[in-house]
Amino acid sequence: MRRTGEMRRAGLTIGTRQDVDDGEIIALATRADELGYDTVWAGEAWGRDVFTVLTMIACHTRNLRVGTGIATVFSRTPTLIAQSIASLDIISQGRAVLGLGTSGRRVVEGWHGVSYQRPLERTAEYIRIIRLALSGQRVDFEGRLFRLARFRLPFTPLRPTIPIFVASLGPRNLALTGELADGWLPTWVHVDHLPAMRDKVRQGAEGAGRTIDQVSTAPYILCHVAASSEEMDRGRRLLGGHMAYYIGGMGDYYHRLFSRYGYREECDGIRGAWRSGDRTLAASLVSEDMLDKVAVLGGVDECRAKLDAYRAAGADVPVVGFPHGCSPDEALRTLEALAPGG
Repeated sequence: MRRTGEMRRAGLTIGTRQDVDDGEIIALATRADELGYDTVWAGEAWGRDVFTVLTMIACHTRNLRVGTGIATVFSRTPTLIAQSIASLDIISQGRAVLGLGTSGRRVVEGWHGVSYQRPLERTAEYIRIIRLALSGQRVDFEGRLFRLARFRLPFTPLRPTIPIFVASLGPRNLALTGELADGWLPTWVHVDHLPAMRDKVRQGAEGAGRTIDQVSTAPYILCHVAASSEEMDRGRRLLGGHMAYYIGGMGDYYHRLFSRYGYREECDGIRGAWRSGDRTLAASLVSEDMLDKVAVLGGVDECRAKLDAYRAAGADVPVVGFPHGCSPDEALRTLEALAPGG
């Protein structure tokens, strides 16, 4: 929980799969830097690779940390990720943050052609190998999945430790995050469920002799600040469409997640409409309660209060994101309205 008198902190996430002009990305990142945002996280699925985009951002900002949100542990070897994040840290002069995650079976097997096996073990071994490599030590590692010998980075990392965040939502992955990670990077978090999920992270941390204070909580939250009823309606459509895409179009994982939040009936309807090809109907079935509890929508004061509710529930650095289809002007308006120093 934020202490009295402590400045609000906030992060920013940008997508890389749309055909977004580089100038728009740079403008958003530099404005976030000016406004005092903590970290910009860049995602990676089937768009541009995350390290290239973050290098571009790092070259145009001064204080903003640059984080991979996320680099999947199935698309690169652990030693390549260590090389890449160490290189980004040098270029950004010590501002790199490594966000790791497993992605999902549909992405890993369908798009990368890699078998989606033992994701938790894989994540744990990646973290250990990457930390060894960044420390400058020779990496001789014997794990269940990886066996490495005589690897050493051929250059000296700027920092021997770089913060590692894990994108996790399931109970076992939350415990692993608490055990090994410096930060937790969840997405689609229901504000009322955040404390219980964070408690799983706490249990993992305490089981490893750590405390929850050693694990920064940074949930991704889709946000849309509106100044009129027309903008509110557009925000509902954009946020509803984005949620429907994940619930209806990204396999069973997010359907199960939202169902656990109590939205099983809505999720079944959304998935049915999506599978029938009616994307508009699927988006319209996202309820007001879903928008209210799993996203931030409204006027400036209302949205700031909702972001503070996430902070009160345990978010150290809530991460502001924008729904698919959001215009650069809408993103900038939201970014400025939710600036951490306000």
